[in-house]
Amino acid sequence: MAVQTEQITFRSGNETLAGYLALPEGPGPHAALIAIHEAYGLNENMREIARRYAEQGYVTLAVDLFANRNQVICMFRFFGGMLLKSTDHGGIHDLKASLDWLSARPEVDPARVGAVGYCLGGGFAIAWACTDQRLKAIAPHYGMNPRPLEAVRRACPVVGSYPTGDFTTEAGRKLDTALDQYTIAHDIKIYEGAKHSFMNDHSPNYHAAAAGDAWQRTLAFFKEHIG
Repeated sequence: MAVQTEQITFRSGNETLAGYLALPEGPGPHAALIAIHEAYGLNENMREIARRYAEQGYVTLAVDLFANRNQVICMFRFFGGMLLKSTDHGGIHDLKASLDWLSARPEVDPARVGAVGYCLGGGFAIAWACTDQRLKAIAPHYGMNPRPLEAVRRACPVVGSYPTGDFTTEAGRKLDTALDQYTIAHDIKIYEGAKHSFMNDHSPNYHAAAAGDAWQRTLAFFKEHIG
């Protein structure tokens, strides 16, 4: 499928943030995704991910939460927010603003939107889903859980992918249990032998088998819930 891409900007409060938009072939309206980066920011790996989802028919906006900001200061603020106010901090506000912008695009069906995130972005995706009913499905990869974990009782369906022996492994297990408890549709899998950032084929931790399986599971889950 032919994919068109463009650099975009959107407003979040008084600030201007940026992103990389990948559009599938055809006028739509299409299902849509917000892709949320790791601590590395919006890099070529994230642009590739946006294009891959667009090839599957999803309008995909890879956000740049560090745009026009000091990355180190942003990271301190984001991690502080995740610890102290995990479902209502600046990063979540930025993501809601990104979805405001994306949902207004004529190519997008605003009733079929979701999010995918990696590490920092995975944690953001889970926390965001607890406070924004516009999200219909999310796919966190090796992300941390919101505090308190009971916040996920308000989440949408979740397909999550985690490695073994990682600081996020236990978070994945706890998320699986909590989603069972709150009867929220989910598919959580922990990959034996994979490491953090196993989805990133620019990383030395890339794990082809785990990445391939997680990709197929995520596509199947999104097809069921928003595709």
